[in-house]
Amino acid sequence: MTLPFDGAISRYFREGAPAEIRKAIEKAGKDEILTKSYPYREEMKGKDYDRQMEALQIELAKMQAGIKTTGQRLVVVFEGRDAAGKGGTIKAVTENMNPRQAYVVALPKPTERETQQWYFQRYVDWLPAKGEVALFDRSWYNRAMIEHVFGFCSPEDRTRFFHQLPDFEGMIRDEGIIFLKIWLEVDRAEQLKRFLDREGDLLKQWKLSKIDVDGLPKWDEYCKVIDETMAKTHTKPAPWTIILSDDKKRARIAAIQTILSAVSYEGRDKAAIGKPDDKICGGPKLRPKG
Repeated sequence: MTLPFDGAISRYFREGAPAEIRKAIEKAGKDEILTKSYPYREEMKGKDYDRQMEALQIELAKMQAGIKTTGQRLVVVFEGRDAAGKGGTIKAVTENMNPRQAYVVALPKPTERETQQWYFQRYVDWLPAKGEVALFDRSWYNRAMIEHVFGFCSPEDRTRFFHQLPDFEGMIRDEGIIFLKIWLEVDRAEQLKRFLDREGDLLKQWKLSKIDVDGLPKWDEYCKVIDETMAKTHTKPAPWTIILSDDKKRARIAAIQTILSAVSYEGRDKAAIGKPDDKICGGPKLRPKG
């Protein structure tokens, strides 16, 4: 089987990854959590996940019906480490939603014309109308992190971004839009393991990008810019919800609970929703440093 990017991920695992990361991956059992600081040692059992998810899916369907009826608008920004599970979490949210009123925004590299526009402009076009739900699979926060790490924007561009961001997100909320920001965090060993799994799976290779490959040795640089971004953009009007996603099942449940808890709708069953697990879901202080 031909590996994407000429096997660059496997090569990094053999030659570039820190020894302790390589050792953790090699010794891990099938359902073992690689991250020693993660509060659970094994992944959530499938039966427990299915039972809880079934109830949450019913609540999501009721939530969407309520949003459509009342004309509410919901925006959820999903950000996080590469391979942290953004796509799978978004899929779990939208699985039983009507795509006419709930859509995913995953914008490609900006066109030449878009690079000449106000930075936030192309995102504004995707904000929801009344009765709609917009889920951003990455967002304007590209400028704060990815673009900075790879030198795709100037320091002046990034400074302007941080200066304008509070007003931009403030206008979203002032417009009456329910606005959530979710950050999925994954440990370095788990991230590399997921990349290796994708590299060897023909059905998942499409998820890999050149940015993923080039970003592997930039872990420490990412840590620095993530810390800075959280410090500057976690505000009372627009806070971040951090979810430790080393266990994808637990992370998906916590993300859905976070969304359901933020929206008022007829027939909301608080018991069925439950509360996000505070061992893996909370504010920026929950995110491990480095």
